[in-house]
Amino acid sequence: MDFSAVSSALKAIGELTREVTSLWGVDEQVEGLASELRWMQSFLKVADARKVDHEVIRTSVVEIRELAYDAEDVIEMFALKVASKRKGGFSNCIKRSACFLKEGCLLHQIKSEIEKITARIKELARQLQMYDVSKFEVDGEGPSSSTVRLEARRPYPHVMDDNIVGLDNDVKKLVTVLLNEQSECRVVSICGMGGLGKTTLAKKIYHHSQVVGHFKHLVWIYVSQHCQKRKVWEDILSELLILSEEDRKVNVEKLAKKLSSFFEENKCLVILDDVWNIEAWDSLKPAFSARETKSKILLTSRNKEIVADADKNGFLYELQELDYNQSWKLFQKIAFPQSNSPGYKIDAKMKELGEDIVKHCAGLPLAIIILGGILATKYPSLTEWLKVSANVKSYLNNNKCEVLRDVLALSYDDLPPYLRPCFLYLSHFPEDYEIPVDRLIQLWVAEGIVSSKQEEGDEGQIAEDVAEGYLLELAERCMIQVRERDIATLKIRSFQMHDLMRDVCLSKAKQEKFLYIADQSNACQLSTIGRVRRVSAHKFFWIQCIKSPRLRSLLFFDEFLPREEMDKFLPLTIQSYIKNQYELHIPLICFLALFAWTVLATKLRGIWKYMFNNFNFLRVLDYERGGAAGCKLPNYIGKLIHLRFLRLRGLDFKSSKLPSSLGNLRCLQSLDLRIESECSNSIHVPNVLWRMQQLRHLYLPEECNRKTKLKLGTLRNLQTLVNFNTKNCHVNDLINMTNIRELEIRGPFNIEDFNTKELDKNPPIIQSKYLYSLSIINEEGRIDPSHLAHLLLSCENISKLRLDVEIRRLPEYHYLSSNLAYMKLRRCKLGEDPMPTLAKLPYLSMLELHEEAFIGKEMFCCGQAFAKLESLSLKELNFLEEWKVSEGAMPCLRRLEIQKCRQLKKLPDGLRFIATLQELKIESMPKTFKDKVEEGGEDFCKVRHVPSIILQDCFW
Repeated sequence: MDFSAVSSALKAIGELTREVTSLWGVDEQVEGLASELRWMQSFLKVADARKVDHEVIRTSVVEIRELAYDAEDVIEMFALKVASKRKGGFSNCIKRSACFLKEGCLLHQIKSEIEKITARIKELARQLQMYDVSKFEVDGEGPSSSTVRLEARRPYPHVMDDNIVGLDNDVKKLVTVLLNEQSECRVVSICGMGGLGKTTLAKKIYHHSQVVGHFKHLVWIYVSQHCQKRKVWEDILSELLILSEEDRKVNVEKLAKKLSSFFEENKCLVILDDVWNIEAWDSLKPAFSARETKSKILLTSRNKEIVADADKNGFLYELQELDYNQSWKLFQKIAFPQSNSPGYKIDAKMKELGEDIVKHCAGLPLAIIILGGILATKYPSLTEWLKVSANVKSYLNNNKCEVLRDVLALSYDDLPPYLRPCFLYLSHFPEDYEIPVDRLIQLWVAEGIVSSKQEEGDEGQIAEDVAEGYLLELAERCMIQVRERDIATLKIRSFQMHDLMRDVCLSKAKQEKFLYIADQSNACQLSTIGRVRRVSAHKFFWIQCIKSPRLRSLLFFDEFLPREEMDKFLPLTIQSYIKNQYELHIPLICFLALFAWTVLATKLRGIWKYMFNNFNFLRVLDYERGGAAGCKLPNYIGKLIHLRFLRLRGLDFKSSKLPSSLGNLRCLQSLDLRIESECSNSIHVPNVLWRMQQLRHLYLPEECNRKTKLKLGTLRNLQTLVNFNTKNCHVNDLINMTNIRELEIRGPFNIEDFNTKELDKNPPIIQSKYLYSLSIINEEGRIDPSHLAHLLLSCENISKLRLDVEIRRLPEYHYLSSNLAYMKLRRCKLGEDPMPTLAKLPYLSMLELHEEAFIGKEMFCCGQAFAKLESLSLKELNFLEEWKVSEGAMPCLRRLEIQKCRQLKKLPDGLRFIATLQELKIESMPKTFKDKVEEGGEDFCKVRHVPSIILQDCFW
């Protein structure tokens, strides 16, 4: 159940009550509200712990969340409009006295709102008592729908599946691991999302002839979500035929000892099917504690974390989705039962429909089996197949596919309370969307999904770190599919959801009224729904359809106003006239164009005005694709005082000036100002950002105009700062940013009053010990090498460095962080070979030298150089003629790319000694160079051991 809303409201009250004087006038009401909220939180925890699943409970949870949101809104309004103005000295008192009547009215309004919310909570409590919730566990719809789901899908090892495809290689690999007695691996784990076939694979291993011949005893135990160790241990003893009546009476310690001794004396394979969490394994492992044993354990799970906990030498096998060919083969076996008959030919139209249906299953065997089974019952009716093909999504969600839904829903049922809103939040994103982690985490934090209790935990983790841990847990539970990892830190950078897991996410979000997904087809329904908190717009619609004044978040994944909507402002006849008569009637054409622009500007202004006047409690406003957004960003944006997340990236305004009312948004945590302007390449940002002292992530425009001069020294919570430069900002402000983690400098960087003779006399520029990524980009000028060296000296913990600026000389080794794992040099125009310096970096794993990073003729990698380097990319080094690599250099290199280095004569001889090299990519190189690398060429002997050699666009 979703505790985050209540926790967030209690956090707001807690922050307010730290300053006792600020509560004057509403102290009793706030205290009463906090008490009721704590009651709600307790109710949610009890209901979740008992796994109560009843319509009354589900409705109550939605109502509780709504009440918590209302409470948080009114408390924050008091904090921003009343309490904040009670701070300060005599001058502030004078200002307040002038607005005494206004403050009194506002105080009365807030007091009344709090009392109404408290009354609603008490009424909800009365209703729950009337329905006697305590009996639901026994007399309601059942103890838990997840319990019923688990029992329904209980596997039996003797029941073998006939429809198995694509597991032969998996079986072979796992059997080899299990039979290897020389290995210290005792626990083998098969992991993957629900429906992938983990249990089916385990059954094939259980019945495999080599396994049966190797182990003296084989035991199959179904563990499930509700693990009871005594029952599991007794079941194992029973399977081994050594369970006595006395065993049923002794304590669990003696049972564990008996099992451990038996496994030590006998060679056994114990298969633990469906182990859900580390706690379940921890409770069971005393029975498997024998050290000197040849027994093995094979477990299946949706949670990858268990393996590391179960055995430090354990083997994790991640089961993958079927590829298309395997999926089609499995589908044929089920949907076309006669396909094995001699001479049988599948109808061409049915084959086409079947192939399309298979794509919707996205490689999930259970989905293919279920849909194939439905179609088999309708064979050979082409009409029925057409119906299924046209409504695949609905068939995957109807009662016949209940098994599939239940299997995937079990993963959601098993989520701890703090992960459920995180998972539900993923329903905001469109199908097949690759979700960027940085943005998602900022959204989670802005929405209060990461609660203050975790943020202020014993480990002192900031909210972003906690959120990152939550995301990793979702990945470990196989509920998301990782697509990209950070080069230096290996943290997740982007991920996707399996289509069917996303369907579960959408279903749960709809059931819990978590959000509303809108487009033109259903936007009109929003006008009839009075209480919507989150809207995700996958396609454009007119936001005037939204009638909910308490809206908290708006995410747009389409352009601000798509072209096809703009075309509707002018009748087709006028558009055709403009196109065909342009040269004949220029004055009329100009008038029509001006008329069209006026109508368009009015429409765009209407969108902004409606939003800023009606959604005053908005916390998240996110534009994904930008687009034409009107003359300018309206001043009304200052009304959205509750905003935490504002992303305007890519929005195109006529005016290049941002409004000063942005300074009113003092709750902002994430601000992206990378807008565009038709009238200018540079944007004017008013000097108001210093007021946003809660700001954590700031993205400035790529180019600010010369009038922009920002003071950022008050932003002590800043973690991300992009497009900083010393033309528009003050370099000394960086000193105050003690939490900065990612810094991107774009444009000039000069240190004022810099002592060039005695560098150590200059104060350090960066005081943050958390900075891990530094980028310096300047397309027009260069950076003083001594200024760069001094900056790098204060960045002692960075693991990523990108220099895209002319420096002529690489700073000496002692200026570079020894933690560097990724480094990119571009347009640096280094005259000296950088390799001797870079080779000393002990953890450098990826190096990119691009576009005149080096303008010398020779480059040399000596022995023992680049001990950890795994990837090297050389692009557009136009003067490089010879590259030497001695034996022993780059011993871990896996990937090498050479592109547009047109003076390079040949591959270095030393590549023959790099046994780890897996991929060599040669692109846009002279044909003579390509001929040398190809089989039979003089350089082929240097790389003949490389499995993948890619030669691309080498024609001239």
